[in-house]
Amino acid sequence: MVDDFHDVMALAIEGSGTGIWDRDVISGTIRYSAGWAEILGYARDEISARVEDSYGRVHPDDLAYVQATMQDHFEGRTSVYEVEHRLRCKDGSYKWVLSRGMVISRDEQGRAQRMVGTTADITSTHLMAERLRQTTNLVANLTNKIPGLIFESRRAPDGVARMTYVSSGIGEIFGLTAEDVAISTAAIHDRIHPDDRAMYHASLDASQRDLVSWQCIFRVDLPARGLCWRQIDARPARLPDGDTLWHGLVTDVTERMEMEQQLHDLARLDHLSGLANRRAFLERMEKTWSALMQERHDRVAVMMIDVDHFKSINDRYGHAAGDEVIRHVAAIMCSVLRSSDMTGRMGGEEFAVCLPGLGLEEAGRIGDRLRAEIAETQAWFEDIAISLTVSIGIAPMLPTDRNGEQVLARADKALYAAKQAGRNRLAFAENTD
Repeated sequence: MVDDFHDVMALAIEGSGTGIWDRDVISGTIRYSAGWAEILGYARDEISARVEDSYGRVHPDDLAYVQATMQDHFEGRTSVYEVEHRLRCKDGSYKWVLSRGMVISRDEQGRAQRMVGTTADITSTHLMAERLRQTTNLVANLTNKIPGLIFESRRAPDGVARMTYVSSGIGEIFGLTAEDVAISTAAIHDRIHPDDRAMYHASLDASQRDLVSWQCIFRVDLPARGLCWRQIDARPARLPDGDTLWHGLVTDVTERMEMEQQLHDLARLDHLSGLANRRAFLERMEKTWSALMQERHDRVAVMMIDVDHFKSINDRYGHAAGDEVIRHVAAIMCSVLRSSDMTGRMGGEEFAVCLPGLGLEEAGRIGDRLRAEIAETQAWFEDIAISLTVSIGIAPMLPTDRNGEQVLARADKALYAAKQAGRNRLAFAENTD
């Protein structure tokens, strides 16, 4: 046990209403931070280190549950120790606390040696929950005004589940009524997107098995609204008959998920050209390479494209004109290439194209058409017509490649050969071994 453990951790959580404990299972002792002692109104030196004394502070009605939960964790049946219970304060009153912990050291036989954890004062939260449970009308009036669906769900060990309470938000969240889920939650499961059902059920099973918080983000397909995103946050409790009871909230997170997707897409987009940026292009290349390895593609060709004398264009007309040239080349690429082809701007005046299903001969024809189209058109900047050409290097993706970037290196080498040969032309990778 580190000598300054309590001092360091106490400073970290000072004033948070949370305390830290460190239990030596072998010696039967347990040490507490000053913050832990303060929860119960003690000074730290007033708290005994004997484990027996710690159990003596537990409310008699909670003791068996606390000890059984602790033993389950010691024996490896749960990944963490987590329990809500009451502790006796110095003045004789009781506080509700949430204790969480984990065994961090075991001997060669797997027996617990050391365990650390935290205890948080949840008295106010627990009292509020108790008051809400005491008056059904009050619960209904409060929960029906909260956006989303507040629920109580009960699930048997065999997986059969029903909603024992739902707020009026079930209509907005799932397009259902309380009667639809009073006997079975199957109607909710039918609303879940097929691709998300396995994940949904796995998270629910884990929460029931380990009594851990149930958190899940998934899609639902609603008759009136189409595809929407939902998030569940609920906490389970084991009932005496073996059923599991959850109290939780389901919220509509469609706007948030769509915004996250937009941000994700923006992070993968080159804003000047409108094409995929280097990172996004390389990710797609890796997927194409994997498909080739799995024989889902019989052949793949890759092009590297570079604007000839681009520096001269920038020097003569300015960088704004250079930006217009980049946009012009990207637009022609999109008009010439197939919808299945992948395009990206690799940086500066350099572009890349991945052509699934094409060999070198077909890729060469497409590349030459692209080269000719660029040479025969002009990029306009203000009232200036800018003529330009490109050089192109082409290489096949090979089963012997270690990854997608290896073929890009060969295509880049072919591009350099095209530049050396006079520009405004194609070159093919010579070494395909």
